[in-house]
Amino acid sequence: MKHQVLKVHKNDNVLVALTNLKKDTTISFEGVDYILQDDIDAKHKFFTQDMNAGDAVIMYGVLVGKAQSFIPKGGLMNTSNTKHAASPYAYRVVNYKWQPPDVSKYTGKTFNGYHRADGRVGTANYWLFVPMVFCENRNLDVIREALHNTLGYAVADKYKKYTQDLVNAFVQGEATSNVSFAPVAAQQARIFKNVDGIKFLNHQGGCGGTRQDAAILSKLLAAYADHPNVAGITVLSLGCQNLQVKDFTTDLKERNPSFDKPLYIFEQQQSKSEELLVAEAIQKTFDGLVEINKQERTPAGLDKLCIGVKCGGSDGFSGISANPAVGYAADLVVALGGKILLAEFPELCGAEQELIDRTKDEAAAKKFIQLMGAYSAAAEKVGSGFHMNPSPGNIKDGLITDAIKSMGAAKKGGTSPVEDVLDYTEPAVKPGLSLVCTPGNDVEATTGKAASGATLILFTTGLGTPTGNPVCPTIKVSTNSNLTRRMSDIIDIDCGPVVEGEQTIEQMGEAILDYCIKAASGAIIPKAVLLNQDDFIPWKRGVSL
Repeated sequence: MKHQVLKVHKNDNVLVALTNLKKDTTISFEGVDYILQDDIDAKHKFFTQDMNAGDAVIMYGVLVGKAQSFIPKGGLMNTSNTKHAASPYAYRVVNYKWQPPDVSKYTGKTFNGYHRADGRVGTANYWLFVPMVFCENRNLDVIREALHNTLGYAVADKYKKYTQDLVNAFVQGEATSNVSFAPVAAQQARIFKNVDGIKFLNHQGGCGGTRQDAAILSKLLAAYADHPNVAGITVLSLGCQNLQVKDFTTDLKERNPSFDKPLYIFEQQQSKSEELLVAEAIQKTFDGLVEINKQERTPAGLDKLCIGVKCGGSDGFSGISANPAVGYAADLVVALGGKILLAEFPELCGAEQELIDRTKDEAAAKKFIQLMGAYSAAAEKVGSGFHMNPSPGNIKDGLITDAIKSMGAAKKGGTSPVEDVLDYTEPAVKPGLSLVCTPGNDVEATTGKAASGATLILFTTGLGTPTGNPVCPTIKVSTNSNLTRRMSDIIDIDCGPVVEGEQTIEQMGEAILDYCIKAASGAIIPKAVLLNQDDFIPWKRGVSL
């Protein structure tokens, strides 16, 4: 490791520890000596000057907090002496200048994807099961068990064998502690080589709740049916629920008037029995799988990429290694004519002015201001607020205020101009960077990104999270090498070399884009996809941070 500490921005009055530092240690940085007043764990911060109550805490060059009491130079930042603060924001005319990165090495490069009739290109070829109401979840589970196990999409069930070994030991009077856990043979070969998966959108909505909940869910399900990675859809409806099939099909046609994918709809209250309903749905879907299996991957330009960027289980290195590296990859994609989706509005608190200044269209900038203001006000109305966003895990690993977390989170979007601002489920249609209104919650955010059209998601994490998405391959990017070693079964890319001074942000960003091209082509399968980590949580537009 080249350095013990890092200053993120020249105007900051805090330094970040890159390794564990002991109290009374003298740290020399840029010609100044700092005597540490506390133990400073890696990822945490200490102050570069004496701080008095009310003084501004600056990181990433912006206000991220206020000192609550006197803190000596070299003192640790913690939740007792520092509280969240962020500067106000407003629309103003700014002539933002962006210098795109050099993309000459990517000129002429392609990925092998599935070309749809409307010109979009999928990175996968999925069949999708959609329930209109939670009453149909059991039927989806029955169908999943039948299709996954028979057609080769089930994950090898090592735990089922292990449990059986425990049962055998118990029956024979042996100690279960002596039973060894071991992997089992790989899953069976897939019957349909050009069908990447059969996905199921189990959810808890469609009835009860409010009519607005059903309306939002309808638009979300329509967005998934219209997704470029989806080739065909089977819909199961009970019949009497709030979310009627006609509402779903209306939203689907409004979203894409030329929608032409196979769409099979089954209504249980019109069927003769549950058994016949399930059997008919399986038979019709099987015929559909035969048809979409005829589709093959063919080359597409990198301008057809639409990548969502997300962070979860963040740590004090997120805004230093993985997020800036993903941000550089995002800038490369934008320079190549592709789309980038940055969401998690509660985690843009403190970064608003920078994003507003980068927004090309005044109407879009004011839409962002309106969405952020309404979201923040709704949280405060119920006694919460964006300032309560950092989780215990975030705080333990160095993210003391929401503004610190947010400024690091915003780095995932890169530096390009903001081309558009999208409300929840609105589709991304403009090349470049778009802001998408979603919660910060991992699954609600990834669910929303896929609804806006992301065909890959880059998901950075410092603590480790297994989150995936049913229709959008999710690539896990670790902020540090310790996490990569500890949770290698869920991590795809290690950004630890950035922290250790072995690679630059730019080098790592190019490596991330190279991985995305392979993943988009099906040449490499992200860990979340291999594990069938198909997380799906609709947002009801209530307060969720």
